[in-house]
Amino acid sequence: MTARPGSYRHLCVEPIGAVQRVTLARAEVYNALNKALLDELTAVASGLARDDSVRAVILTGAGRAFCAGADLSPGAFPAVAGETRGEATRRLLIEHFNPAVLAWTSLPQPLIVAVNGVAAGGGVGLALLGDIVVAASTASFQSVFVPKLALAPDLGAAWHMRRLAGAGRALGLSLLGDVLSAERAVQWGLAWESVDEAALPSRALELAQRLAAGPALATRRVKSLLRGEPGATLDAQLALEAQLQGELADHPDHAEGIRAFVEKRRPQFS
Repeated sequence: MTARPGSYRHLCVEPIGAVQRVTLARAEVYNALNKALLDELTAVASGLARDDSVRAVILTGAGRAFCAGADLSPGAFPAVAGETRGEATRRLLIEHFNPAVLAWTSLPQPLIVAVNGVAAGGGVGLALLGDIVVAASTASFQSVFVPKLALAPDLGAAWHMRRLAGAGRALGLSLLGDVLSAERAVQWGLAWESVDEAALPSRALELAQRLAAGPALATRRVKSLLRGEPGATLDAQLALEAQLQGELADHPDHAEGIRAFVEKRRPQFS
């Protein structure tokens, strides 16, 4: 069952028809990630994945920032006696950060991330989880791990940056920590488009509703095809495509698409 609006402390979960909008709601600290927020993110994504009534998901942030990364203030992550800082960091990544990333990556529904402001540190990794990333023109991306914290990027940020922008740009962003504008993020392939700040919520919803009205099975299969590891060879990729196409061609949505094309009307997918 989908989470009810207001049933989470640090998230606002809002159903809009077949679209579910999830908003990071720690605006007073720029939506920084503490233990409670990470665990809520994992729980929400796990619930959405099981809810067939949800056809598309939006993830965004409240206030001036999308996400400022991990909350470094005292008490954000309960300490365990006797742990070194490194032991605690490793444990927190394994127990809280990584499950949140994997839960959102595993969503069968298409995910639109609407980056409404600064995405810094782990916020970059969170932003790049989107199948489609739409950024406000005032948004920015900054990987601060190496130059400011002497740490490596987490929440999958380096993996996504390399996959989307290439190794050279990923290294530059990671090592230098320079601010990347929304416009440049689009040019580098990290985002689908940049829109005026005021138009971001409506644009994200418009795209989500388009996806929600599309053929659900085909959308999910194509998402798995493009988000997963590609075939090791062209032969392997072609074999995978043949398998998926065979499944989809037997689905009623494909027959409806053909009928709609012949009848020159918009298809009504199941």
